[in-house]
Amino acid sequence: MDSTERPRGPHLEWTVVPSGSTGIGDLLLAATPEGLVRVEFHAGPDRVDSMIGSLVSRLGADARRPAPGEEVLLAEPVRQLAAYFSGSLRRFELPLDWRLSSGFNRQVLQELDRSVPYGAVVGYGELAARVGQPGAAQAVGNAMGSNPLPVVVACHRVVENDGGIGGFGGGVETKRQLLALEGVLPRPLF
Repeated sequence: MDSTERPRGPHLEWTVVPSGSTGIGDLLLAATPEGLVRVEFHAGPDRVDSMIGSLVSRLGADARRPAPGEEVLLAEPVRQLAAYFSGSLRRFELPLDWRLSSGFNRQVLQELDRSVPYGAVVGYGELAARVGQPGAAQAVGNAMGSNPLPVVVACHRVVENDGGIGGFGGGVETKRQLLALEGVLPRPLF
């Protein structure tokens, strides 16, 4: 579909935004009329087409990329992410479309979003206990790995119970950068 053509059926709007001076690279953002549906790391030109193709297939929607500054569904997510990366936003206030997550994964992600604020961390096991599933730390790790809304639903704030940083879908260095942005870890010297 031509990026200027308006979709007639179910649709999503997408764009690619920079992460400021964080060093984590560009992010793909996608939204439906229900809310932000996807945030994807490493949104270089070679990956964007496959990312959008996957979303279109999963959601059964047409995709449209508006010209920069002409976003409708993404105007507020773009603004809030820029504010977050500049250090002036500590809590996202966005409608979220949770269709890409379900069951236990959605429950864990919603608890994370609700109860772990900017600058704080939680252990995988503690988060499992918060959703009534003590002992499900590995399942919480899987939920974090399937998070369709990283950064906004801050899975980078979930760490190993013994103090280790743990894994991260965007890469461990990206997790370190996000935790440094929030003041949890020191900023790298170089």
